[in-house]
Amino acid sequence: MPEPVQTEKDPKQQKPQKKKGGTKPDLGSFGGLVLALAGIIGGLLIEGGKVSDISQVTAAMIVLGGTFGATMINAPFGTLIRAVKRLPQVFFETSIGATEMVEEIIGYAAKARKNGIVSLEGDAATVHDPFLRKALNLAVDGTDLQELRKMMELEIAVEEQRGEAEAKVFESAGGYAPTIGIIGAVLGLIQVMKHLANIEEVGRGIAVAFVATVYGVAVANIILLPAANKIKARIKCQTDLKELIIEGVGGIVEGLNPKLIRSKLEAYTHEEKAAVKSKNKKAEAKGPGAAAEPSKA
Repeated sequence: MPEPVQTEKDPKQQKPQKKKGGTKPDLGSFGGLVLALAGIIGGLLIEGGKVSDISQVTAAMIVLGGTFGATMINAPFGTLIRAVKRLPQVFFETSIGATEMVEEIIGYAAKARKNGIVSLEGDAATVHDPFLRKALNLAVDGTDLQELRKMMELEIAVEEQRGEAEAKVFESAGGYAPTIGIIGAVLGLIQVMKHLANIEEVGRGIAVAFVATVYGVAVANIILLPAANKIKARIKCQTDLKELIIEGVGGIVEGLNPKLIRSKLEAYTHEEKAAVKSKNKKAEAKGPGAAAEPSKA
């Protein structure tokens, strides 16, 4: 008799899928920046103003140069460089979420439960996420579970401190910018005082002088302070993901059933599941055709 052909593989026999890291645009950051600029410029145009009214190169030089100079004095140079490198996180977010990480860990757990934790040695060396790679390597090397947790939690604490310091760079810059803008306005008024005999020149000079204040307040409240808060939010998400990894790898070391590990890690995926449910509800509200597609998935 011919041997039956297997059409589906046992999930426990499948190799764990290694999720590649990547980024995707943060629509909230891009949309918020565009909306803020559109609102300010649109209001100016509605009031009968022109874009050229706020296009002052000297004001931009004073505000940006003064703000960045004060920030450089305030922050250690190494922290400043790391903060600049973290700026892309404001507009881009990682494409790997808690749900994908749980599935990857469950794949490793199933393989370790069947073939032993040493069987993960080859997989651990090729894991894309550096934190998960380090945790798995420690587990494969036979590190005590309590020691493994201490080492990984220490790394989380250090990364959090660095991230907070980098976010404070933008907070500091956001505090300096409005004050530098006032300095720019005062410098402009000093120039106005030289032309008191010509009233038309005085009026034009006063308008130009206050552009520096607009630049300082706008840069602080549209870019710098929101960037600091977004970086803090990214750090919180990364910390939650790393805590998920510690719990998952800890379950692998203990030899727990993959189903039990999944149950423990589901607490970290509630927020993502809530977002998916909200998206499905919006699709259902559009009509029966839109609601049918999510139900098939």
